[in-house]
Amino acid sequence: MSKINALCVYCGSSPGTDPAFAETARSFGKILAENGVRLVYGGGSVGLMGALADAVIKHGGEVTGIIPDFLTARERPKRLAQELVITRDMHDRKREMFERADGFIALPGGIGTLEELVEQLTWAQLGRHKKPILVANINGYWDPLLTLIEHMREQQFMPAALRVDFLVAKRVEEILPKMREAARRVAEAEKAMAVPVERL
Repeated sequence: MSKINALCVYCGSSPGTDPAFAETARSFGKILAENGVRLVYGGGSVGLMGALADAVIKHGGEVTGIIPDFLTARERPKRLAQELVITRDMHDRKREMFERADGFIALPGGIGTLEELVEQLTWAQLGRHKKPILVANINGYWDPLLTLIEHMREQQFMPAALRVDFLVAKRVEEILPKMREAARRVAEAEKAMAVPVERL
């Protein structure tokens, strides 16, 4: 049984067109702070990332921002975070995020958010970790992805032997309870990366 002490949240560096996305980010930041769960995120101060980190800080929570050096000018690192880690590249960033978090959540976002989510799903499918992964499907944002994944299963590109389970939440209030319940089924030893991650 493991506990949720820190969660890695992937989300957009833009706010998106639906006001519900930013509201979800702010609400979830408040929930994290009130429950004593540290936020691990991409380090930026703009878009959903900024709204999320601001809310955690505003409500007395703890934030670790992790950003590669080349993105510091574009995404303006959140200097108010208690901890800001600047990495050499994206590979190091993702590894740092993995090691510091007890689970992973994807709020709405773009290609970068999708890539980070899919990498965690891939690592889980290959048996490298058992940390819980959740897709926050706010206002159906991730419906096309969920449909694609089901299509992959139907076409047997995701065989049962390599099945990866992930959580889906439609409302912000569901996210933390679902993550905590899933974490209870994971031993601390199963959270570590099983084998080193190769650089591509």
